[in-house]
Amino acid sequence: MDGSAVLVVMFLFSLAVASAAQHHIVHGIAGCDVSRGNWVHDDSYPLYEASSCSFIQKEFNCVNNGRPDMDYLKYRWQPLGCNLPRFNGIDLLRRLRGKSIMFVGDSLSLNQWQSLTCMLHTAVPTAKYTSFRSGGLSTFAFPEYNVKVLFSRNAFLVDIAGTSSGRVLKLDTISPEDQKLWTGVDVMIFNTWHWWLHTGRKQAWDLIEEGGKIIGKDMDRLVAYEKALNTWATWVDSHVDPAKTKVFFQGVSPDHSNSSEWGDPKAGSCNAQTKPLPGPSYPHVHPAEKIVEKVLRTMSKPVQLLDVTTLSQLRKDGHPSFYGLGGHRASDCSHWCLAGVPDTWNILLYAALAGQ
Repeated sequence: MDGSAVLVVMFLFSLAVASAAQHHIVHGIAGCDVSRGNWVHDDSYPLYEASSCSFIQKEFNCVNNGRPDMDYLKYRWQPLGCNLPRFNGIDLLRRLRGKSIMFVGDSLSLNQWQSLTCMLHTAVPTAKYTSFRSGGLSTFAFPEYNVKVLFSRNAFLVDIAGTSSGRVLKLDTISPEDQKLWTGVDVMIFNTWHWWLHTGRKQAWDLIEEGGKIIGKDMDRLVAYEKALNTWATWVDSHVDPAKTKVFFQGVSPDHSNSSEWGDPKAGSCNAQTKPLPGPSYPHVHPAEKIVEKVLRTMSKPVQLLDVTTLSQLRKDGHPSFYGLGGHRASDCSHWCLAGVPDTWNILLYAALAGQ
């Protein structure tokens, strides 16, 4: 190959790399690196009162559950190099007119879904809405705008099948029912992580299968997580038409059960935390988030990472703690109060959809 041919090949390769990078600018939304910043006090917050949304589930309504401090409601995420748009629910409903948007994941996806439905309801408080659940699918609809906001409870994205030997986690299989459910949706926001950590009675499987063979009762959870994400990524690359469907991955929502992670071992956990940590970064990168980014970079179809991890890691004050479903019997340092941190996740989603 002569020198000019080599230059042509190198040029074409650089274009391919640039194109792939545009698909997977992992920390960017509309040209803005949202992963580094600070939580700043903003008296215009919260974006809504949870009391105005009767459909918010009890475990997320910290004010109604008696949380006495209110400063946690007053923080806005400010990236270092740019400004995020103010959430405009009417604009988003107009952009989504005639379309459906679906959150697929565990109870952290439920957290974000409930946040978005309340943000939209607050924007059009007199507009009629319907809300119902059928099996694992919840639907919140605005008939006036012909918009459906859906939540499909799916903790692993890959299949779990009941067999005579027990519950089998199939790392390389997505159930036909889920594949059918995901097909044809206009905007998809996927998430999985928290259930991969459960052990004992909370563990959702008895056996693990890969390649049609049982490979054991357990394995390194991060390895299993990566295998499952690669299965999901292969499905997206094979079945999603980017001209019709926009795909997002929520990112890993952190818990604050161990205060040593943020350098304050005496605090114990999220209990009694009332202020965010200073940014722009957290003391360590979440190991599951590294895997998410690794998998997204291998994909051929465009998938946008909402990149909620670092900004959420800084919000040790944002969890229900003793003001969730369990009360003082069981502190919750995994989910988030509403109004609260998931509202910012939805601002990131709005910014991405609006191109702002």
